[in-house]
Amino acid sequence: MPWHSLHRPSLALGVLRAACAREGLPVPVSYHGSLAFADVMLRAGLTVGDYAELADTGFHHSLGEWIFAGALNGSEFGYAGMRDLARRAGLPFRTAAAVRELAEEFADQAADAILAGEPELVGFSATFSQTIASLAVARRIKDRRPGVRILVGGYATDGPMGVALHREYPFVDYVLRGEADVSFPRLLRALAECDATGTRDGLDDVPQLCWRDDDGATRVSPGPSRLVPPASITIPDYDDWFAAIPPSVAARVEPELVVESSRGCWWGAKHHCVFCGLNGTAMTYRAKPAGSFVDEVLGLVRRHRILDVTTIDNILPNEYYRSALPELAGAGHDLRIHYEIKANAQIEDVAALRAAGVWEVQPGVESLVDDVLHRMRKGVRGAHNVRMLRDGASAGLTVSWNWLYGFPGERVADYAAVVAQLPALVHLQPPSGAARIALQRFSPNFDDPRQGFTERRPAAGSRLVHDVEDPERLAELVYSFDTPDQGLTAEEVAPLVGALAAWTAGYPGSALIARTIDDVVVIRDRRHGWAPADHVLEDPREIAAWRALETGRTPHRVLAEHNHEWDAGDFGRWLRRLRETGLVFTDGTLWITLPTSPTVTRKTCLPLPVLTPSA
Repeated sequence: MPWHSLHRPSLALGVLRAACAREGLPVPVSYHGSLAFADVMLRAGLTVGDYAELADTGFHHSLGEWIFAGALNGSEFGYAGMRDLARRAGLPFRTAAAVRELAEEFADQAADAILAGEPELVGFSATFSQTIASLAVARRIKDRRPGVRILVGGYATDGPMGVALHREYPFVDYVLRGEADVSFPRLLRALAECDATGTRDGLDDVPQLCWRDDDGATRVSPGPSRLVPPASITIPDYDDWFAAIPPSVAARVEPELVVESSRGCWWGAKHHCVFCGLNGTAMTYRAKPAGSFVDEVLGLVRRHRILDVTTIDNILPNEYYRSALPELAGAGHDLRIHYEIKANAQIEDVAALRAAGVWEVQPGVESLVDDVLHRMRKGVRGAHNVRMLRDGASAGLTVSWNWLYGFPGERVADYAAVVAQLPALVHLQPPSGAARIALQRFSPNFDDPRQGFTERRPAAGSRLVHDVEDPERLAELVYSFDTPDQGLTAEEVAPLVGALAAWTAGYPGSALIARTIDDVVVIRDRRHGWAPADHVLEDPREIAAWRALETGRTPHRVLAEHNHEWDAGDFGRWLRRLRETGLVFTDGTLWITLPTSPTVTRKTCLPLPVLTPSA
């Protein structure tokens, strides 16, 4: 269901189709509601850009869910409340309201299309903003054909949320929680056995399944959900998605392949970032063997003739820098890959990414303030994050990131020291914006009262999409929560917001590049807001100290390593000149140089062989 990306097939549906085929079961028929709803929007005079805005905006406030809340709970449900909330939160209410007018028509059409296939079981993948659309269509299916069984699974059902959803929506027969590569085929076999024997005994053998007993009460199958081992993570089947793209949508999007090389988060398993609610009950890290992943990517690329690849991993497996990435680089395809990585990647790691065809990375650069990064448990320093921005720019990578604030104990003075240096970074990729952290289920901020977020209630938008009056029952159902602001106030964060706006405005025309020419370092400065200048380092001791600072070092250590070359006073004055000319950044301890290296032009790659997709 909406609001899945129009550019990408559903990994969830692709995995479950392939899992059934692997287990010798009939492959389920897929219904791609996001594509169908986009077609409805386009015929109504809206755009793919409108769809993308609603898919990407207002998740914490349930804006996408609200669009289908009228189709689920009645046309006026939550309308006035969202109008007021959108005004306070700056959400695109006018567009959302126009699209909401189409939701009921779409839900009717979707139910008709699905029932035309005479299904016995209809399963909905509910992740993030897909839940209410799924429930709206599921209710219509159940009303029109009560014998059809309804199943819901996906991240929106993880942990207590799945049990609550099953309890609150009686037309949902089953909720399958956790990873379903194994449990979904097992459920299909159990249902077939139940039909044959007239009993429900086999349902207890499907881990973490919610179902109803004869009295209508929710039961949860005993035993923990078993995480899928890395070698058994299923290769998705996307043939049906490519066949289902409506011409109206196909003319306006560029399809991407979606793959996963790992599940869980190896950093989070050791040091869970305090604000992160991703992974839920499946934090344990598992990575596919490098060779298997490479074969999967290249197989999908050749089958579908698509070079854009998005990996949905929370974090790239560390060993892939020396295994999978060089193999992809050697394949000779002009790939364009997106990956999430850790920001402490070394320069050789960045080079491996670029050679493999990685064009965009999301390295979790959530701040440049050293103290705040420590409070986040990010495991990196401010200087490390600046190094990532610099080295990514040198390699020609797009570095996607967002500045987060609102952590208990953060200090205005720490921000001020960094904000003063932001004009020097204008040639590096700016963040998409600054946002106060939200309180999300499964995060340490939610689970651990010692983090300071002890007062919480379901996010205001959730009350505008679920017709559940009891706040405790609603709290079991939702992922996002409202809580009093912590850390910087709106007034205190204003200098940061202004500095980031100036950074974004000046970035397109800015450059700061260092070249080595005949043992001389030449730094060409053409940054917005700085006087054009060419800085030349000819003194061998300056060049040696400059090279030491390129990786991020303390001045004390650099001076100790070169004390036979430098007088402490001269060294201090040289450092001050670097700061005054904006050639270095310091997080208070580490210093790092800011000029990028000249970007290397990408080599021409070999064409893909022509392959015919098999049945």
